[in-house]
Amino acid sequence: MSYLYIAQTAIPSEHEDEFNRLYDEEHLPNLLQVKGVRSARRYKMEWGDAGMATYLALYELDHPELPKTSEWKAASDKGEWSVKIRPHLRVRLHGMFRPL
Repeated sequence: MSYLYIAQTAIPSEHEDEFNRLYDEEHLPNLLQVKGVRSARRYKMEWGDAGMATYLALYELDHPELPKTSEWKAASDKGEWSVKIRPHLRVRLHGMFRPL
């Protein structure tokens, strides 16, 4: 069985280029190296209700507690992401889903 972990984020437009660059070149590759991460994919909202986050990342994981592990945290904090991007995020919503 695999689980679906979602991360919804929004960032001011002046940081958007750097956000996308670091997410694609650094943050996502680091998280994909964590044992138990099967796949990941990013999306940008085309349209939605007011207040929704602009960006969505979907991670297919082997177990639901993986994002709470020290390995995940170390991968997430690696590189420039935590210093250059995380302080500017306006929305940070996370959730874990199990298959039915």
